[in-house]
Amino acid sequence: MLHAQAFIQQGVHYLPHYFTVPLNYNDVAQGQLTLFAREVRLAGDELSDKPWLVYFQGGPGFPAQRPNGHGGWLKRALQTYRVLLLDQRGTGNSSVISHQTLASFTPEQQAEYLSHFRADNIVRDAETIRQQFGVEQWAILGQSFGGFCSLTYLSLFPHSLLRSYITGGVPSISRPADDVYRATFKRTMDKNQAFFRQFPQAQAMCQAIANHLIDHDEFLPNGQRFTVEQFQQIGINFGMSDSFITTYFQLENAFVEINGQPQLRYEFLSAMLAEQGFQTNPIYAILHESIYCQGEASNWSAQRVRSELSPFNYQKGQPFYFTGEMVFPWMFKQYANLKPLQHAAELLAVKNDWPALYDAKQLANNTVPVSCAVYADDMFVEMDYSRETLALLGNASAWITNEYEHNGLRADGERILDKLIAMGDQTAAMLQ
Repeated sequence: MLHAQAFIQQGVHYLPHYFTVPLNYNDVAQGQLTLFAREVRLAGDELSDKPWLVYFQGGPGFPAQRPNGHGGWLKRALQTYRVLLLDQRGTGNSSVISHQTLASFTPEQQAEYLSHFRADNIVRDAETIRQQFGVEQWAILGQSFGGFCSLTYLSLFPHSLLRSYITGGVPSISRPADDVYRATFKRTMDKNQAFFRQFPQAQAMCQAIANHLIDHDEFLPNGQRFTVEQFQQIGINFGMSDSFITTYFQLENAFVEINGQPQLRYEFLSAMLAEQGFQTNPIYAILHESIYCQGEASNWSAQRVRSELSPFNYQKGQPFYFTGEMVFPWMFKQYANLKPLQHAAELLAVKNDWPALYDAKQLANNTVPVSCAVYADDMFVEMDYSRETLALLGNASAWITNEYEHNGLRADGERILDKLIAMGDQTAAMLQ
């Protein structure tokens, strides 16, 4: 396999690194994984003593960004740090997980293998890299699920950390998945109502599309039958800034008339396929609920909560509502690239011996300066639950704001990270 190359682009140096780590840190005989991380630093900083900052991507199941170092949070980070963009295990160039790479496994083998790809082992991977680099301490930046990883890092290896910055990713450390999904379904309904207030005609458009899908077979460019439930899932975008207008424009272009009969336009169907990140990044679908599990099974929590909420279960003649970032068991019957993983997903949904991800006592006694951006209207991470955790977390400061949606770091990362760095410095000064 060809490896990534080092290069300099407009004064920013990008250097690839590869590492070998155990699949299972408790039983190294189970095999190894290859990890990829990209070092980013300003050209000329080769002899600099700038500390390291490790970036944990949101997800789970998505690789680190492939960014340009001249904008956003990375531009601000490079003023203070050398940055390491980690492709978390199973993503990007790190022993990627997909329907292709798991094809030779039995369902039981798939489930066992996938059980090692949660935040605890992602953090152990980062700690292994730190030791191999010979770095005494480094800072971490966690976006969304990356923030969950940050609290796991603070629980397991706090002495390895200089600072922790978290954006849109302070989880509850004790609430079960059902609590999380009841809160996020409520937030999702709030976003739906705001969308349809801004674009009232969109309700009729959505009902027309949903009714058409009930009465007619429509197929995505990959040959997969497109359903109402899949259409509802594009509501995940409502957690991002400027998503309302983008969604409305998609609805405007949904239909074309052929021989006097309405059909869904190819460009609309192509756009719908592009929305299905589960096809290329199955970890998100398979392990999403497990990120909330410690010593208990999820048992398809989102599906059970949804069954209590009739507005989200569309039928003709009722208002249409989109769903959000939840995952459901029917996805493994409908999505082309998830079908081969259905049995493994069922096994993981009933797994009830997930190890703990957080240490409440350690977090209460935390001495690492932690700076958090908490978004008041976050559709994915409930603000009230974030505040519960922050009340228990030592040496943490929070900027609670309604200026941004969940993607604030991407939308205005330079400003947000600058504020968090200043907050962390202030906390550190108070500790001296």
